[in-house]
Amino acid sequence: MQIPIEIDYRNLEPTPALTAAIRKKAAKLERYYDRITGCHVTLEAPHQHQHQGKQYAVHIRLLLPGKTLAVTHASGREAHEDAYVAIRDAFAAAQRRLEDYVRVRRGDIKTRRPAKRQRGG
Repeated sequence: MQIPIEIDYRNLEPTPALTAAIRKKAAKLERYYDRITGCHVTLEAPHQHQHQGKQYAVHIRLLLPGKTLAVTHASGREAHEDAYVAIRDAFAAAQRRLEDYVRVRRGDIKTRRPAKRQRGG
């Protein structure tokens, strides 16, 4: 199955190479969960810093049945000067988030329930 992918570019021109890199990374997510219904990726170059150059940010929103997983690699340490590194790291984070979601759905990870209070006598 092919994931429907929407790609937005902000403050930079889209290139076939960037689009191909995003599509390739998104397609790999299907290995971890084959019920992904959509993927929306935004690649932006928000600021032009004097010393660091462009800091690329990647926002990924995965649409799953009954759930949306969002991943943002944008500011601070997560910002990257290389768009391809930003894409790689954002999709690695999305993969981890998706794997966690799948483990919880399968019941491999027990969700924590609040402890019951005992009434004193």
